[in-house]
Amino acid sequence: MRSETAGLVAKGAIAKGDVLAVARVAGIQAAKRAPDLIPLCHPLLVGSVFVNFRIEDSFIEVESQVETIDRTGVEMEALTACTVACLTIYDMCKSADRSMVIGDVALWEKTGGRSGTYRRDPTAGLDLAVDSEVTASASDFGD
Repeated sequence: MRSETAGLVAKGAIAKGDVLAVARVAGIQAAKRAPDLIPLCHPLLVGSVFVNFRIEDSFIEVESQVETIDRTGVEMEALTACTVACLTIYDMCKSADRSMVIGDVALWEKTGGRSGTYRRDPTAGLDLAVDSEVTASASDFGD
C-alpha cells in the first residue's frame, strides 16, 4: 500500500467511506459465516469477534480474536475474519491504489480445545512490516 493511501485511510478520506469501520463489520460477519465459505468447516457458536487495525506508513495490519465455548477451535473463523477485512480494505481503497498487496495471514495464538495451546514463534519468518502490503494476523481463543 502506498503511504499516501495509508494516510487517506487514517484521515478517513477514502471516497467510499470509513474503511476501517466497514472492514471491521465485514470481518465480524465473515467469522460468523466461515462454515458457509469453507467446505467441511464445522458450524459452531461464535461468542465474540474482535477485529482491530494498526495503520503504519505503508501497510495496515489486521488482527482478529474469536472466542467460543463450543466443541472445536475457531482458528478458521479468525483467519476468515482477517482475510475478509483485508479484502474489504482493498475494495474500498482500490480507486486510490491498485498496487496494494494482501500479505501473510497466520494463526498467532490458540488456547483451549482438545489440541491445547498454540503460540507461533515470533522469529518463525513472518515479517509483518513488509513494504507495500496489507498484512494480517489472527488470534484464536477457543474453549
